[in-house]
Amino acid sequence: MPSPFHEVRFPLALSYGSRGGPERRTEIVTLGSGDEERNSLWRHSRRRYNAGPALRSAEDVALLIAFFEERRGPLHGFRWRDTFDHSSAPPGQAPAPTDQRLGTGDGTTRVFPLAKTYGSAFAPYARPITKPVAGSGLVAVGGVALAASAVTLDATTGLVTLKAAPAPGAVVTAGFLFDVPVRFATDRIEIDHQALRAGVVADIPILEIRR
Repeated sequence: MPSPFHEVRFPLALSYGSRGGPERRTEIVTLGSGDEERNSLWRHSRRRYNAGPALRSAEDVALLIAFFEERRGPLHGFRWRDTFDHSSAPPGQAPAPTDQRLGTGDGTTRVFPLAKTYGSAFAPYARPITKPVAGSGLVAVGGVALAASAVTLDATTGLVTLKAAPAPGAVVTAGFLFDVPVRFATDRIEIDHQALRAGVVADIPILEIRR
C-alpha cells in the first residue's frame, strides 16, 4: 500500500523564507593512479528543505505545530511549494502549453506523465512531476494547444490523459504549475521561543517523497 498522503499544501507563509534544494547521491572511487571513477546511485534527485528560517513569530510557530500534528509528524505526506522551482516555464513567465515535452504520439497512447526537463546540450534530466496544481495544466499536440475538454490532468498523480490518441510522430507538450510531495523528516519539533525572539531559527527538516 502507498504511504498516506494528504493533498494539502504546507502554508505558503512558512515556505517563503525557507531554504533547500535538490540532492544527489554519487559514489566516487579514487584509484591508485589518482584517477576517479564516479557513479550516480540515484536515478532521480531528491529535494530537502528546512522550514525553520521562515519562522518569525509565535503565530508562525502555532501554524507550524498545528500542521505538524495533523500530519502526525512524518506519517502523512503533503504538498510543498518550492518558491524557486514550481513552474514549467522560466522564472517570471506564465506556463505555456509548449513548455515541456512529455512524449511522442504513436496513434494509440493517450496517457502521458508530466515531467520537467533540466538542461539541454549534454545530459538533460527529466524530472517526474506527480503533484501538479489543479487547473494549471495546458497541453499541446504538434504545437497546437488543446481545449480543456480534450484533456484530463490528474492533480494527484501528474498523469495527462488525452481524449484522442496523438498521431504517430506528433509531439505532446505541456505547461503547468506544481508542488513537491514531501514529509517531515523528523518525529520531533523543538522550538526555543527565547531564541526565536533573538532571531535564532529552529531546524524543521522537510524531505521529498519518492515513490
